[in-house]
Amino acid sequence: MRYSKEHKLETHARIVKKASVRLREKGAHGVGVADLMKEAGLTHGGFYAHFDSREALVIEAFAYAMDRSTERWRNLAEATPPEKRLATIVNSYLAPAHRDDPGSGCAVPTLGAEIARESPRTRKAFSAKLEQMVDMLAEQIPDVPRKAARKQATAAIATMMGTMVLARIAGNADFSDEILGAGRDAVLDRAIPPKSGAKKSAPKKAAKPAAPGKSQGKPPGKPKAKVPELAGE
Repeated sequence: MRYSKEHKLETHARIVKKASVRLREKGAHGVGVADLMKEAGLTHGGFYAHFDSREALVIEAFAYAMDRSTERWRNLAEATPPEKRLATIVNSYLAPAHRDDPGSGCAVPTLGAEIARESPRTRKAFSAKLEQMVDMLAEQIPDVPRKAARKQATAAIATMMGTMVLARIAGNADFSDEILGAGRDAVLDRAIPPKSGAKKSAPKKAAKPAAPGKSQGKPPGKPKAKVPELAGE
């Protein structure tokens, strides 16, 4: 039985979506193709009708996951005043709900370490999606030149994702919550702009040294001799 092109595209998208969840839950090497295809309601043999290799599926799956994260951030930003957008994204990301649901969360904390050991092709695809996330977050930092905003966004994402990794491996809930709070503070404290009302005092200019042979100021002159008054005057 031959399926329509639309049916094949729908099936392909369903496999990618399920794979993106399982990869985030179990890691890049924790999911077998046979199990994944069975979960999608397909046979193992049908895999190669959709993907050239397992690597191709992994690339599509994490790309899908990262696109969903970027889209989620964009939706949050659009519903928030510009000056609060960065804080809203950070607070949403470094939250217990995200920590406790890796299968629906950001792919970088769950897959980043494994992707670093994958092929150049996989790392390149992952890097491109990560750069899109950085650019999107930089857009939410107002009143800052683009280069500075991108640098700040890169530091923020590195801190956020490292914080999420530590929060997930923490031994107890209190310690994990403490890590999340410390990460939020680290990102948002760095993002606080300087107060516009504070004026910097101009540095005092140092006095120029006197040229050799010349003294500063006029030397005191000799007192003038008093001319005696002439008689009769």
